[in-house]
Amino acid sequence: MEYSYLERNVAEVRAKIDAACAAAGRENDVMLLAAIKSADVGEIKYIHEKLGINNVGENRVQQLLERYELIKSEGLDIHFIGKLQTNKVKYIIDKVSMIHSLDSIKLAEQIDKQAKKHGIKMKVLVEINSGEEENKSGVMPQEVEAFCLELSRFDSLELCGFMTMAPKCEKKEDYCKYFCKTYKLVLDIWTKKLHNISRPLISMGMSESFEEAILEGADIVRVGRRLFEK
Repeated sequence: MEYSYLERNVAEVRAKIDAACAAAGRENDVMLLAAIKSADVGEIKYIHEKLGINNVGENRVQQLLERYELIKSEGLDIHFIGKLQTNKVKYIIDKVSMIHSLDSIKLAEQIDKQAKKHGIKMKVLVEINSGEEENKSGVMPQEVEAFCLELSRFDSLELCGFMTMAPKCEKKEDYCKYFCKTYKLVLDIWTKKLHNISRPLISMGMSESFEEAILEGADIVRVGRRLFEK
């Protein structure tokens, strides 16, 4: 299989990440997480083994289970970045390094329960519904602080930060207001209420918006189409 398009795409995305970090006046400590929903096993193995991408994100439990044995590799961290149902947690708890989409106490309870069974502490990000869209998942901004405080009772969860999916915007610059809103909310919650926990990670920005997300403080960008398009 000829994978020159992957080399080209990854190089272009990395260059744009570098440029966005420079424009923001920050060091490039941004994690490029490859969203692999539309990628095949060969592409996933190539970007990891040949191009040095060590973090990938699965959206669907079934797809993760079907190809887990084929893509798992030393040095590769698999994140779960999609909507997660409580009854599916048990299938992925020992296969992923972080869950980006924690959005309910019921889900937190199940992650905590299953993590205890495996003797692990699962890293999680709280998903914020930054656009306050009724048909989208995520905790509403005004409820995030109370939600995070309630998570403190779960011993087998490690709250590492926050994730958001901005509404679809016509203009790229329009994404900035949602990312800025998320960043300010994160800082407010963390500094005032969760000061005993280390610096939060902020996962935001996808193929169409990762540069704007970096300008507004993203630590993790979830890029799929821009990496795998031919």
